[in-house]
Amino acid sequence: MLTWLFNNLSQDYSFFNVFRYLTFRGICGVLTAIGIFFIFGATMIRKLSDHKIGQTVRADGPPMHFSKVGTPTMGGAMILIAVVVATLLWADLTNRYIWVILFTTIAFGLIGWVDDYQKLINKDPKGMGARNKFLLQSVSGLITAFFLFYTARSPAETALLVPLFKDVAIPLGWGFIVLTYLVVVGTSNAVNLTDGLDGLAIMPAVMVAGALGVFAYTTGNANFSGYLGIPYIAGAGEVLIFCSALVGAGLGFLWFNTYPAQVFMGDIGALSLGAAIGIVAVIVRQEIVLMVMGGIFVMETVSVILQVVSFKLIGRRLFRMAPIHHHFELKGWPEPKIIVRFWIISLILVLIGLATLKVR
Repeated sequence: MLTWLFNNLSQDYSFFNVFRYLTFRGICGVLTAIGIFFIFGATMIRKLSDHKIGQTVRADGPPMHFSKVGTPTMGGAMILIAVVVATLLWADLTNRYIWVILFTTIAFGLIGWVDDYQKLINKDPKGMGARNKFLLQSVSGLITAFFLFYTARSPAETALLVPLFKDVAIPLGWGFIVLTYLVVVGTSNAVNLTDGLDGLAIMPAVMVAGALGVFAYTTGNANFSGYLGIPYIAGAGEVLIFCSALVGAGLGFLWFNTYPAQVFMGDIGALSLGAAIGIVAVIVRQEIVLMVMGGIFVMETVSVILQVVSFKLIGRRLFRMAPIHHHFELKGWPEPKIIVRFWIISLILVLIGLATLKVR
């Protein structure tokens, strides 16, 4: 929106040429999103409290979590608003990638909103139920996958890139739809599983989104992509603006979500954040690298799978509780220690993922 305005103004006033640069608009996106939280965050929390939109806790959860009952939740709605507003203001709205990302993010956010709403109405942490939630996620994920497949303009947009190899790009054909579906839906649920401690999910999401913004910038730049040996995808650079908005919104939310949390994001935030990260990774063709950078999300998901499989096969649990962050809680680790250590692991994994840009 503002990009169009400033492009027109730049014809008469050279100062506005600065808004042509992706990096500058990316900075504006971060500041806009984080500014929305600083201006409206406290009001949002107060409104949530006034309407008694409070957290529900599973009865079989860690005992220390019962003190969190009633803490305002659904703060993820503010994340969505900040991301969408910042993106609409600073992105090129003629870019198809921007619209498919916004659709995916909002769609999964709406699914999360319905789930959160049913938790509040029914006073039941299970919400809308896993089957209904998965069905809606699947429909949204498949719409996104089919759109990207049918609007692809080059073979590189639907090929699987293998990190560390310059010339390895596996044509996927219809398999691209399956991969996109798995990445978007899988990442959405993985972030949701990770969102169990104050600030645990949001900071890794911010770091991964920031790193994917770097991939978007290099992938959408013919010079950088040629130098780094990665396929050039026209228009992918604009995705940097969305990633920047997500980083700003995430940091703004963390201001209020850090331990002890004043507000939780709820499913409306976790599901939309995960889906957003997943679809960005698909667009910049870094699905495998996403599994590395989002290793915390992968670890949390795998811990749940292993727990269920182990209990069904041998009647024993591998962990005291899953996802794995609860295991460490029950071992006596203080919540801040678990959070910060998981953040450190995320930072290391994100740096490893970024290193694949050069090591080829």
